[in-house]
Amino acid sequence: MTLTVVDMHTGGEPLRIVTSGYPDIPKGTILEKRAYVRDHLDHLRKLLIFEPRGHYDMYGAVLVEPDLPGADLAVLFMHNEGYSTMCGHAIVALGRYAVDEGLVAKQEPITTVNIEAPCGLVVASVEVRDGRAGAVSFESVPAFLLAREERIELAGYGLIEFDIAYGGAFYALADCHQFGLEFGQSRVRDFVDAAAALTERLKADFRLSHPDHADLAFLYGTILTDGKDDFSDEATKNICVFADAEVDRSPTGSGVTARLAAMHAKGVITVGQTRIFESIAGSRFSGSVVRRAKAGPHEAIVARVGGRAYYSGRSEFVIEADDELGRGFLLR
Repeated sequence: MTLTVVDMHTGGEPLRIVTSGYPDIPKGTILEKRAYVRDHLDHLRKLLIFEPRGHYDMYGAVLVEPDLPGADLAVLFMHNEGYSTMCGHAIVALGRYAVDEGLVAKQEPITTVNIEAPCGLVVASVEVRDGRAGAVSFESVPAFLLAREERIELAGYGLIEFDIAYGGAFYALADCHQFGLEFGQSRVRDFVDAAAALTERLKADFRLSHPDHADLAFLYGTILTDGKDDFSDEATKNICVFADAEVDRSPTGSGVTARLAAMHAKGVITVGQTRIFESIAGSRFSGSVVRRAKAGPHEAIVARVGGRAYYSGRSEFVIEADDELGRGFLLR
C-alpha cells in the first residue's frame, strides 16, 4: 500500500492532505461518506495520523466527491479520535491548495472555493496576486449560542461557568481564570487537563441537539479563553482542546466561529466588527460577524474567519505486510 500526501499548516496547526492511494468511497451525502470512512477505512486514519508517520496532535483531510450543488470539492476531516464535522484551519489550507493545484479556476484578486464539509457548504475566499495564492478567509454555516452561562461543579476545580456554542461543531467555552490558569504563565498541560475535564463532564451530563442532523449533535471539545470577550480593541487569546485531548496550535477556525456566535448573542460584538483571536502558539485569526441568520429555532450568525496557510512537505507513505507498529500507535 502506498499513500501520498501534502503537508501544510495553518497558524502552526498541521493538515495532512491525502493526494493518492485512498480507496474509492461510495456515493452519498457527505455525512454518509463520513460514516463509511469511519466504519470501513479507519485503519487508514490511524496509519496517517498516528505514529510513526504522525503524532498525537496530527490532523488530516481526505478529499471526496462533492454531493452539494455548486461545491468545488468535498472534504472529510480526521484526527486522533475520529472524524470532525468542521475544521476552519483545514478550510484555510484547502482554499490555498485548491487554487495552487488548479481544482478551481484562478481569479485575481479573489478566487472563491466552495468546500463541502460534513457540517455543510463553506465558502472560502482566496487572495490571489501575480498568480500566487495567499491569505484565505471563509464563511461557514450558521453559528449559534446553545447554552449561556451555565454552571457545574467540576471535581478538582469547583464551580465553573461555561457557554456552549456551535460553529460547525459544538464547543464549551469557559474563562481560563476559573481553573486558576493564566496565558503565558500556566503550563499547556494544565490547560489541557482542565479543558478535557470539562469536556468529559459535559459529554456525560449535557445533552446536545442540532436542527439539521443528529450526527452534528456532539461536543467536540472545550475552548478556554482569556475572558476578554468584552474588550473590542485588543486581541483575545484562547486554547482549543478537542477530540481526545488534542491541542490546536491555531486559534481554531470553527472555534472562533463559535466564540463569535456567543459574543454576538451576548451583545459584545456587532455585525461588521472584527476581532483578532490568538492561539496558544501565538498565531492569529481574524474573525467578524457578517450577518444574522437562523439555524432551525436558534438565532444565529454567519461569521467570516481569516488566516494564512503554508506548505511544509510532500511525502509518500508505505506499509509492509508484517509491520504491526507501522499500522499506527500513540504514546503520550
